[in-house]
Amino acid sequence: MSEEEQTSVAFDWLPEGMEALADGEYDAIVMGTGLKECVISGLLSVQGKKVLHMDRNGYYGADCASLNLTNLYQKFQAGEVPSYLGSNRDYNVDLIPKFIMACGNLTKMLLHTKVTRYLEFKSIDGSFVYKGGKILKVPATPEEALRSPLMGLFEKRRFRKFLMFVDKYDPADASTHQGRDLTKMTMRELYTDFGLVAETHEFISHAMCLKTDDVHLDRPAITTLTELQVYCYSLARYGTSPYIYPLYGLGGLPEGFSRLCAIHGGTFMLNRDVDEILFNAEGQAYGVKSGNAMAKAKMVIGDPSYFPREKVQPTGQVVRCICFLNHPIANTNNNESAQIIIPGPQVGRKNDIFVCSMSSEHAVSARGVYIAIVSTKVEKGEPDKEIESGLLLLGNIMQRFTTVVTTYEPVADGSEDRCFISSSFDGTSHFESDCDDLLSLYKRVTGEELDMTINADSVEADY
Repeated sequence: MSEEEQTSVAFDWLPEGMEALADGEYDAIVMGTGLKECVISGLLSVQGKKVLHMDRNGYYGADCASLNLTNLYQKFQAGEVPSYLGSNRDYNVDLIPKFIMACGNLTKMLLHTKVTRYLEFKSIDGSFVYKGGKILKVPATPEEALRSPLMGLFEKRRFRKFLMFVDKYDPADASTHQGRDLTKMTMRELYTDFGLVAETHEFISHAMCLKTDDVHLDRPAITTLTELQVYCYSLARYGTSPYIYPLYGLGGLPEGFSRLCAIHGGTFMLNRDVDEILFNAEGQAYGVKSGNAMAKAKMVIGDPSYFPREKVQPTGQVVRCICFLNHPIANTNNNESAQIIIPGPQVGRKNDIFVCSMSSEHAVSARGVYIAIVSTKVEKGEPDKEIESGLLLLGNIMQRFTTVVTTYEPVADGSEDRCFISSSFDGTSHFESDCDDLLSLYKRVTGEELDMTINADSVEADY
């Protein structure tokens, strides 16, 4: 349908003087091309729903876009791009960098939707944890565990026994439970039951289960143990670390799901802001207004920035610092890519600090330039000081860009007002908690659980 034909369509709900936006009527209007929104629009389109997807920016990805040097320096108003950084086209710098668990939920979503056909992935070289002022490698094999300075000799034996229990544990097979009911036993009690000391609790929970604080220790162990199993399976899959990352940056993820949506009839409008979300007398969203045009839908989906303030509530602040280095991070075996987790208690904090680095190996920078990102949740209102422990690990920094953003979550589930809102991305360097929010959003939108039974080992790619 041509643009003239689209705008000439008349609807009885259109106020006089207003035009129909695109096709006018949709099953869903999605606002923002962040990863979560693009996954939802892609899945809805596959199910035969008619979707209009809008974004105020001229590029895909919203807050999690991948930018070249020119766009990055413009965004941070940092002046001219230094010539020593090399060619503009060599850079794909992620605004919110996060690694993907190789056998985790995001990988399953990519496989479930076959978006993997649009992307190429490569494993991350190493996973590290900060302990006692040193960067130590998270053991990738039983042999590494026995050599690791993370634990003493007798603790290593207890740790190995614990991991053997985790590997064999099956919720449906009581013979693997060894008399433990993990729906009632807390994680702290499980650690103690194996004789593990508090320092080992911290290492396992923060570096392997990817917990960001210690609240989980006094909750039923089953959830944390399941997360540890995913970590161990992912680690066993590729050997160096449990993480993978798309070549050319994370911007390819929302683009892949957008392509999926478009193939199934979805309509995309970039550089098109939403001026107003329209509500009926019952307080239910029924459409959007953009300039002199309107579109109507059964539901409105989007990230918090598109909704009225009364629809969302702040959950805190996240600080992220993007740093350009001319060297790999020290004590990471000269790896081209790495993740370092600094458990909060190690540096007198409640929340962990995350450090991740990438290079030309993942096609995100020019050869010889490394991009490191330090991030955490702001606790004391001093963002620069709160990431200081991470920045000190980086050595000489050529250029840095810091952002402090307020994070939001919806105040309601959307069942009454038909506004289905995602939560802001957290301060971690992985997607695990964000995937939980995505699965929750999918269930709220469709009323059904997303089928996650696909085996993540079935990915047909060489990482």
